[in-house]
Amino acid sequence: MSEHGGKLVARTLKAAGIECIFTLSGGHIMPIYDGCLDEGIRVVDVRHEQTAALAADAWSRVRPGSIGVAAVTAGPGVTNAATGIANAWRANSPMLVIGGQGPFANLGKGSLQEMDHVSLLKPITKYAGACYETERIPEYIELAVRHAISGMPGPSYLEIPMDILIGAPRWDVNIPKLRTAPPVVCPEWNSVVQALRHLEKAERPMMMVGTSVKWSQAQGPLNAFLEKTDIPAYENGMGRGCIPRDSRHLFKVTRREAIETCDVIVLAGCVLDFRLAFGQTIPKEAKIIKLEMDNTLIGYNRSADAALVGNLSCGFEMMLQAMEEEHMRLDFSKYADQLREKEAAKRKEDETAGHSDETPIRAKRLCREIADFVQDDMIVIGDGGDIVASAAKVIPIPKNGFWLDPGPLGTLGVGAPFAIAAQLAHPDKRVLVVFGDGSFGFNGFEFDTAVRFNLPIVGVVGNDAMWGQMLRPQGALYGADRVVATELNSARYDEVVAALGGHGEYVTDPADIRPALERAFASGKPACVNVIIEQDRGYRGGSYI
Repeated sequence: MSEHGGKLVARTLKAAGIECIFTLSGGHIMPIYDGCLDEGIRVVDVRHEQTAALAADAWSRVRPGSIGVAAVTAGPGVTNAATGIANAWRANSPMLVIGGQGPFANLGKGSLQEMDHVSLLKPITKYAGACYETERIPEYIELAVRHAISGMPGPSYLEIPMDILIGAPRWDVNIPKLRTAPPVVCPEWNSVVQALRHLEKAERPMMMVGTSVKWSQAQGPLNAFLEKTDIPAYENGMGRGCIPRDSRHLFKVTRREAIETCDVIVLAGCVLDFRLAFGQTIPKEAKIIKLEMDNTLIGYNRSADAALVGNLSCGFEMMLQAMEEEHMRLDFSKYADQLREKEAAKRKEDETAGHSDETPIRAKRLCREIADFVQDDMIVIGDGGDIVASAAKVIPIPKNGFWLDPGPLGTLGVGAPFAIAAQLAHPDKRVLVVFGDGSFGFNGFEFDTAVRFNLPIVGVVGNDAMWGQMLRPQGALYGADRVVATELNSARYDEVVAALGGHGEYVTDPADIRPALERAFASGKPACVNVIIEQDRGYRGGSYI
């Protein structure tokens, strides 16, 4: 077939360095596939459009400077993808979703799967629009990508009707050279000096390292600043892994105390949402220094005393420069040493449960076994409630790999989609997913996709046959006899994966966890290690905010 809109889509994506698109087959978007075959762009077809969007999100996370792309058909294809788009919106992941639509000539007539996708997605995207001229497809893709990567990044949605994709352009179309890395915008110098003046007066400062550090690729300057000042630092969101796991500047278990007693807090790309109690536990008299890519996030839930708006890599470099030019010496090693002593004591308290030989297997024992197994070139993904909360406390962030989790939307089911994208993006790394048994049920069938594309991802399911984070507060609020909709079967998820063509392991004894992990990784297949763990029915809690 001669030149058509689908080929323009593919040529534009190729010019942007796009290596693959995630999709589920649909008639509205078939011309895009035809173009991708011409351009050598890999078409990765999954089993649910939610997976396509989540995989595009993950691609952006594990390939900084690139952007994930999904293509979904109209109607239910777009609505299925909406959860993945919303997850990227809350996690600030830049990505592009291209959606199909009935023929432009028939809009409003009731075409198959016709609906107003753009209005649906506007609240959860940086950009949502439609292209109604074949010749303008590259222009609209560039517009959508620029929105996705500008300021605080996020998802963009572009709708292209079927007849626009099939149609031939009426004239030669220029393909733009697309930039998929965010532009570097530096903070104002006076704001940098102001921030340092607050730190000069501090006795108990701390830093929270968040998502914008990752998107600014600010790891180098961040760690240089920590080395220069010895300010205690904690990680949050996609900031996890930005500080090497063996760095003496990285703190974990004393975060609450550090926040409640700080006199200066540096929020480096970290928003004061529910994960930080909306800023309510920061002392009223404490000074807040905010480094953020987007000015609209300054003062989010608490006013900032100093604001460095721009690329965080540039921000940290400017602070180091200002310290030298202003002859400032910031040394918080004495306070950091006090926190290190408390960190060591708290870690010692948690060691007993991690070595328990009890059966059913204790969740902390499973997490400790996983932590001991993780290597520095792995990509580790958390997809679940209880088990991931426990795992995140002990599993080290691989130095040369990544830690991925849903982010603040708390979307369950990200595990397999994230793992597929991560393995495609980094075929030289091993990918490990920590699943809850509930979360596995969302997209576990994507192990079929992993089998078809020969992606040797490994999932470990902490199987307690219940939605534990819901069951306990439900029982506490309404009584043990009113527990409902929170219990599951202790299913053989390992057999499901084996039936799809992968490798399965079933574990009931703590001594068998490590051998099962080793066999799963050695199999060279997509694998599931199904571990039966204890049920925690201690009814407690009652607040879910």
